[in-house]
Amino acid sequence: MGGWAIAVHGGAGVDPNLPAERQKQAKELLTRCLNIGISALRSSLPAIDVVELVVRELESDPLFNSGRGSALTANGTVEMEASIMDGDGRRCGAVSGISTVKNPISLARLIMDKSPHSYLGFSGAEEFAKQQGVEMVDNEYFITEDNVGMLKLAKEANTILFDYRIPLTGLDSCASSVESPIRMNGLPISVYAPETVGCVVVDGQGRCAAATSTGGLMNKMTGRIGDSPLIGAGTYAGELCGVSCTGEGEAIIRGTLARDVAAVMEYKELGLQEAVDFVIKKRLDNGFAGLIAVSNKGEVAYGFNCNGMFRGCATEDGFMDVGIW
Repeated sequence: MGGWAIAVHGGAGVDPNLPAERQKQAKELLTRCLNIGISALRSSLPAIDVVELVVRELESDPLFNSGRGSALTANGTVEMEASIMDGDGRRCGAVSGISTVKNPISLARLIMDKSPHSYLGFSGAEEFAKQQGVEMVDNEYFITEDNVGMLKLAKEANTILFDYRIPLTGLDSCASSVESPIRMNGLPISVYAPETVGCVVVDGQGRCAAATSTGGLMNKMTGRIGDSPLIGAGTYAGELCGVSCTGEGEAIIRGTLARDVAAVMEYKELGLQEAVDFVIKKRLDNGFAGLIAVSNKGEVAYGFNCNGMFRGCATEDGFMDVGIW
């Protein structure tokens, strides 16, 4: 075994003109989450516990689009989704349409551990959460002033905003109506801010795990489900690796991105970084996305085909890196 390794992400696709203060805040949050994970790994917590712990921290901070601070539906509400997978036995749990559970990733974990199913959604998931006694909050807890403003912009533009955190000032250069070299689903965007958080871990025993959580797309149709709760698309962990994806959900779903990393490692015998590079290059068609991954050998890797991805990683030998571009 090569020792433990951990990686986190806060979304793929970043405005090149993202204010320095926003960049600083993102790096500080990613660093804090990495340190939480590192401490847990040094205490010999298994990988599955570490990914849940780290994603809970990301969900509790409104900076990224998961948990508190989630993007809003066309109705102005929050519908969150999350998934978690334990490579040891390929056990998994997932949720969609969550509106009152404070930490969706922990509900996904409970579905994995305490239910006969792998995936629950909407009212059924909320009822299961109540039965399990998880912390519940009003939907308003998740709604921020920034996101209310972004929803207003999206409705005025009559579109779905992938760039759900366009600054509310300087709209002459940042609004969704301004042409951008980056396009998704044919829509021009200028600030494709993060839309998902995730964590992947391999512990000292070589066990891999992955977890992903999101609020989805701003102004999305009520009931829309993205890649984040879909095992094999946004999240996957097996004996060889753990993967968490972020970006254009519809493209990630079509490419079964997370599972494909493991598949090419198994069937093409590629190394971790080679597998990540292959999948990003060959499986996204015209979509934009990124992913983080760890291997059972203690390796860590990431890749993206857009202009940036909020990310951080660390390994047992002392390596640590936090970056955006």
